[in-house]
Amino acid sequence: MEPPPELVAALRRLLRPLIRLLTANQITYPYVIGLLKALYVEVGEREFPVESKRQTDSRISLLTGVHRKDVKRLRQEWSVGEPVPSAVSLGAQLVARWTGLPEYQDAAGNPMPLPRLATDAPAGQSFEGLVQSVSKDIRPRAVLDEWLRLGVAHVDVEDRVWLNAAAFIPSRGFREKAYYFGRNIHDHLAAGAHNLMGEGVPFLERSVYYDHLSPESVQALAVLAEDLGMKALQAVNRRAMELQAQEAGRGEAQWRMNFGLYYFTAKEPRPEPQVDAQGR
Repeated sequence: MEPPPELVAALRRLLRPLIRLLTANQITYPYVIGLLKALYVEVGEREFPVESKRQTDSRISLLTGVHRKDVKRLRQEWSVGEPVPSAVSLGAQLVARWTGLPEYQDAAGNPMPLPRLATDAPAGQSFEGLVQSVSKDIRPRAVLDEWLRLGVAHVDVEDRVWLNAAAFIPSRGFREKAYYFGRNIHDHLAAGAHNLMGEGVPFLERSVYYDHLSPESVQALAVLAEDLGMKALQAVNRRAMELQAQEAGRGEAQWRMNFGLYYFTAKEPRPEPQVDAQGR
């Protein structure tokens, strides 16, 4: 049975930038084939169970097309997921508080620059106080040094720490950027796959697309998208923080959410001129 041609066309399109990234990082076709084989077995076992029946190597082989001997081997080689980089796990909490709590914001709701030392600021309204509000086991200076390395923050001449973005987006640090790449693209793709498979109430998955625009227009739209998008992210962040605090300790509080946005622009290929039968 041939797969739907529309899905194959979509697959070719969404894989193209991924293959470009893999090739640029010397991740070759044979390596990806081995990774895909392992993932087919993992997804087949975990996502397509038969009620009241044990998943067998034969059934997973039939479901995925992976040879039964490979299925048996791969099921015995489950690897633990990649750990979250320490700068991400702590940093995400710090940025959420800095952008979500009123004591760290100015009158317009933007994250304020914070005095680096607690002795130079009102109680808690310092970078030291912010770090200690999340963890007393990690030195604020160590966090700041890591953020400076990643380009998340900078320090001005008055020894104040500025957040370089209203969300945790490292401008440097490959491990950290790769973690967010995997998490965010996974969730975006999972939402689209859920909607395409009709597995229940559709997730929010929308975009605004226009072509035939000048470089000046796409730049103006980029500024507008970032301004409105960051306001939406900050609003959801504040509300999520409030709800998380209210539901701390509740048994049903076992769900996660991810709300994001993106903006992309590229030059369109110029259409080839039409030639008539006489070659004109």
